[in-house]
Amino acid sequence: MSIELIPGTKVTVTVPGSSANLGPGFDTLGLALGIYDTVEVEITESGLEVEVFGEGADDLPKDSSHLVVKAIRTGLHAANAVAPGLKVTCTNTIPQSRGLGSSAAAAVAGVSAANGLAGAPLGVEEIVQLSSAFEGHPDNAAASVLGDAVVSWTEIPVDGHSQPTYKAVGIPVHADIRATALVPNFHASTNAVRRVLPEQVTHQDARFNVSRVAVMTVALQTHPELLQEGTRDRLHQPYRSDVLPVTAEWVNRLRNRGYAAYLSGAGPTVMVLSTGPVDDNILDQARADGLRVIDLDVAGPVTVEVSQA
Repeated sequence: MSIELIPGTKVTVTVPGSSANLGPGFDTLGLALGIYDTVEVEITESGLEVEVFGEGADDLPKDSSHLVVKAIRTGLHAANAVAPGLKVTCTNTIPQSRGLGSSAAAAVAGVSAANGLAGAPLGVEEIVQLSSAFEGHPDNAAASVLGDAVVSWTEIPVDGHSQPTYKAVGIPVHADIRATALVPNFHASTNAVRRVLPEQVTHQDARFNVSRVAVMTVALQTHPELLQEGTRDRLHQPYRSDVLPVTAEWVNRLRNRGYAAYLSGAGPTVMVLSTGPVDDNILDQARADGLRVIDLDVAGPVTVEVSQA
């Protein structure tokens, strides 16, 4: 029997953005970033009201097609709870469709809000599973759920019919590591950017990336001096350079100056991981080229605060 949620009950979710791949860890490595969306959900007597402020306010839907609303309803179903009505208020600071995990953050926020409203019956693994299913890979969503860095993977069912299982484990990040995002003023479609990737890669390139993922997990935890080597990639960034020329130019420019720069997720954001500030002259050049510069800390996990009616 479903739990009927009481009108007036509210939940506030603060969810971090994220950077995925981190160079070689395609669909595997993720990092939570200190840029946040806040979602407030109130149980109402009936209907649906959606408000959006900040990033995406003029573009995102304000009805049941909004990703946060879909995720709330998915979370309520999983928690065996029913809401007579919903008021959803999203205050966004994560840039939309820029490779900073905005969609994953929305999914995590919705599922986490539903879980909080229902009394938190869902565990962390279930939240990772439900939120990752919206994207089809767990790197961004798991980072927003767990905080710090994550190693994630997808278990494909052998029967060919069951849903994939999304898994992740957190890894602590060295206290000195910070991130600097260079955000272009255009969007990138994950699906469109994925279409340029080849169906097959060479054994040499696969071996290269396996080694750099191993280096990267060590660099993040205990050896940040290895960040530049650990962010090298041959599986996806070279193929995406033609469709993201501004991003590719800035990744190369920064790496030539000794910075651990890479394409964040599917882009177009350029991310730099470092233990010190990026040179001001470089950042001024980026701003002159129309890139928004955002200094970011590594973030903790999603937080949920519930107030009872």
